[in-house]
Amino acid sequence: MPQPKPSMIRNPDAYPSGEQKIEWARAHMPLVGEIERRFAEERPFLGKRISMCLHLEAKTARLALAIQAGGAEVAIAGSNPLSTQDDVAAALARRGVRVYAWHGATPEEYRSHLEAVLDWEPEGVIDDGADLATILHRERPEQAAKIRGGCEETTTGILRLRAMAREGVLRYPMLAVNDAQCKHLFDNRYGTGQSVWDGFMRTTNLMIAGKTVVVVGYGWCGKGVAMRARGLGAQVVVCEVDPIRAVEAVMEGFRVMPIREAAEIGDIFIAVTGNKAVISRDAMERMKDGAILGNAGHFDVEVDKAALADLAVEVRTARPNVDEYRLADGRRLYLIAEGRLVNLAAGDGHPVEVMDMTFALQALGLREVMTKSYPPGLHAIPAHMDEEVARMRLSTWGMEIDELTEAQKRYLASWNA
Repeated sequence: MPQPKPSMIRNPDAYPSGEQKIEWARAHMPLVGEIERRFAEERPFLGKRISMCLHLEAKTARLALAIQAGGAEVAIAGSNPLSTQDDVAAALARRGVRVYAWHGATPEEYRSHLEAVLDWEPEGVIDDGADLATILHRERPEQAAKIRGGCEETTTGILRLRAMAREGVLRYPMLAVNDAQCKHLFDNRYGTGQSVWDGFMRTTNLMIAGKTVVVVGYGWCGKGVAMRARGLGAQVVVCEVDPIRAVEAVMEGFRVMPIREAAEIGDIFIAVTGNKAVISRDAMERMKDGAILGNAGHFDVEVDKAALADLAVEVRTARPNVDEYRLADGRRLYLIAEGRLVNLAAGDGHPVEVMDMTFALQALGLREVMTKSYPPGLHAIPAHMDEEVARMRLSTWGMEIDELTEAQKRYLASWNA
């Protein structure tokens, strides 16, 4: 096997505060802690190399250390140039994980970090947005054929992998963690709902109450963003292309309208679709002075940044992580965190407890695909694994639930009871 490159981090001496963050996460991630204990006994990844591409902060560090406890050599790259926390990267490197990431990486540096985690020929991957899968299949097909398997946790990544599987080009098995109930029902909805507004408020120091918030996309993440905006006192408008989701939004009490109409009344716009240019030039031309644009989708393509730059006659930094675009008619539009993930590029990401569930699924899913024989393609997380994580969560809360009796099981399984 090739020898992995040394860690590529910005400030090795920043590890003390990174250690503090990791220990705080440890104290509030009992599920990952229990899995780490099991892995240390079972050693399911002994001698295996695992490459990870995830937002590099304390919760992710806990997942990497749990996999390392299972016997793996672990390398990790950041999945967003603005979400990497350099002190956490330093602390993780100090614990023997190969780390290739730093905050504010240029596109070229970001790409070199992704290349670095693949250069040592991993046998398993944990991907975010299918970044590693894209490089492997476009540029390293021979290496892709040697991957035993992995996990993907984002909606955007699942869309890419599903397209690859549909075309018959996906060369290794991937478990769709994002589609697991313990992921999208909780992480996407409650995690995104809280973290988007946490990042927005700490970055802008503005009120949400009394404003009109336009949520573009009403999937599980959009539902959480809309729900929490209403809870903060906003009037919420939803824009959708799916008629079923639009009906659901109306029945949840939200106004639904096309983005062209919403553009004229919105104060805050949050895009969360997984698609590009959903906040378009046409919408920006209709927005009122002072409108604020944010993105909660994986890639920085949901706000049409090229169109925004073309419309502007002047661009300046209004405050840290907020860029002001002044248009020819004097209107000002504000873009949060360069149009990148507002909850991570402008905050600490999802709450620790909800990521405990998601990363428990990631760890168990990786063990599943690395220790069993799955054919190439995109596969669902086994239902028993979903239930195991839910039961672990209930247990940490000190809660119990009922069990079906044998008679009840027979009744449900019969058509002639």
